[in-house]
Amino acid sequence: MARKIKFEIAKFDKITPGGQALGTLKNGKKIFAWGVLPNETAKIQITKSKSSFIEGFAVEIFENSPERIEPKDKESFLSTSPWQIFNFDFEQKIKQELIFESFHQEKIELKNQEDFYSDGKIFEYRNKVEFSFWWEKSEENENDGEPSLAFFKRGGKGKIPVFGTSLATSEINQAGQKVLAILRDRKTASRDLKTLLIRANQKGEISAQLYVKDERFKLFSKEEITSLGFKNFEIIFSNPKSPASVITKKIQSQNQENLQDSVLGVNFNYATESFFQINLPVYEQALRDMKKFIDISKPTVDLYSGVGSIGLTIGAGDLTLVEINEPAVKEMQRNITKLGREKTAKAIFSPSEKALDFIKKGANLIVDPPRAGMNREVCEKILETEPERVIYLSCNPTTQARDIAILSKKYKIIYARGYNFFPRTPHIENLIILEIKNQ
Repeated sequence: MARKIKFEIAKFDKITPGGQALGTLKNGKKIFAWGVLPNETAKIQITKSKSSFIEGFAVEIFENSPERIEPKDKESFLSTSPWQIFNFDFEQKIKQELIFESFHQEKIELKNQEDFYSDGKIFEYRNKVEFSFWWEKSEENENDGEPSLAFFKRGGKGKIPVFGTSLATSEINQAGQKVLAILRDRKTASRDLKTLLIRANQKGEISAQLYVKDERFKLFSKEEITSLGFKNFEIIFSNPKSPASVITKKIQSQNQENLQDSVLGVNFNYATESFFQINLPVYEQALRDMKKFIDISKPTVDLYSGVGSIGLTIGAGDLTLVEINEPAVKEMQRNITKLGREKTAKAIFSPSEKALDFIKKGANLIVDPPRAGMNREVCEKILETEPERVIYLSCNPTTQARDIAILSKKYKIIYARGYNFFPRTPHIENLIILEIKNQ
């Protein structure tokens, strides 16, 4: 028996760090909802109900905010970019305010904060997209329906069929349709498909991985692969018991040539599945801002370094990069070799909290941790060793502010700037430069 759908009507006051609007019901319970702006009254379909709060998404707006605009992806924007309904200037303002709010919670006032940065490109900036699959009954395909690209619904079950996404480059959307056309021509059973991961470099070259649930999946023919025109294409068997698209076994690989991109003039190679920055032009601006605070006469330590795109771009000659993800470390080592930096840069496969001895007083320290922020042990080691400057780039200002509060015992903020790496989404990147206080 289907669960009865419930609704609530509420007026909303503010945007939270998680990206939802916050309101209060008549009984005092807090309500978090997608698809709503501050000062709007909306009817909300409930997706989660707890004793102290409920969550949902808007199905009807009774009082429109003047900051509301029409979304570009009307059917799927909640899945990919729920802030498409925000006027862009308003989005910029909200993101800056959320940074200030996060630091204010830790009793830190950000003074002389640089303007929140955007390069003005709010669509077609993503160089990586992972599509799911959706199907509908079709007389043309008896294998449980005609497949379509899709995204999961936010806050609920089910998927939404899409042609592509306005956030991605045109090359990515076109590549998705090319793969889909082959799958439809072959009358592929949708139940065998998991996801399609597509990346594009700045030249528009494509690398893609088709994740499937059956190890006996019929491989693409040479003619089909040639018709795609991709730099690299792989079919990956991914354990169907895992909801994530993990690589269990590569059952087909074409070319096996990684994509290459230039970051501030430094060339990086990266595998389709590895971590690499999604919005390179904005990332490069953040790197330019960081570089101003690097003392090239001193060694550089880059913690949570990913494939090394920060340290290898702006770090000094004596460079140590520490990363916990093994594929990223292998990619980083390949980049070190290709750049001819074997004698001046070393990649360390380790959690940052297990590599504390690399944090030294006389070094430039760069940290770019995951959303959880830095480990407590790392913060304590920084306080103990007192590197002159700490360059802290964060994808979560809330945990960044928490860490800065710990470090404020010995450090002061000398530079702060936020970046809109992912326009039309709640995602915020924030840079803080710390300098040791005069003893």
